[in-house]
Amino acid sequence: MIRIISLLLTALFVLSACGAPTSGGIGADGQPLPKVYKIRNSQKADIQFRVLDSVNSLRSAAGAGPVQLNSELNAAAATHSRDMSVQNRPWHFGSDGSSPIDRAQRAGYQGAMLGENISETYETELETLAAWMDATGTREVIMDRRARDMGFSWYQDSSGKIWWTMLMGG
Repeated sequence: MIRIISLLLTALFVLSACGAPTSGGIGADGQPLPKVYKIRNSQKADIQFRVLDSVNSLRSAAGAGPVQLNSELNAAAATHSRDMSVQNRPWHFGSDGSSPIDRAQRAGYQGAMLGENISETYETELETLAAWMDATGTREVIMDRRARDMGFSWYQDSSGKIWWTMLMGG
């Protein structure tokens, strides 16, 4: 009897290891499912300065001057990130038809608007920056030698998706 109970317990233990994975997983495309990168409100300054430092390192390595965070461009970026989430699509036009130039001016930015990078992703800010650096058009916005100011913000929706916006001005 003890032998049968031992075998049953061993079989249950082995079968319990065959269950579905509790985290990770593979999507229909065969790729790992995204892991939610949850951003807390207390991380805002850390994230903005981490991106600023990374951008300035990239710019320095390419011989371009540094940029600084600009509160007006940050505000315009935050507004657009939330608006993209409401529209449920990443694009450069606001739900009211506004362009990046319009949004920067509305936020009070007095400089020249040079470019905007956007992304809809579950990736971190540094993964997003790396993706922007891998694409010619978005890399040119980051590396524009005329840039002196940068705005960077995001909106994270209830699903965990992050809507990133970067603005460069000079």
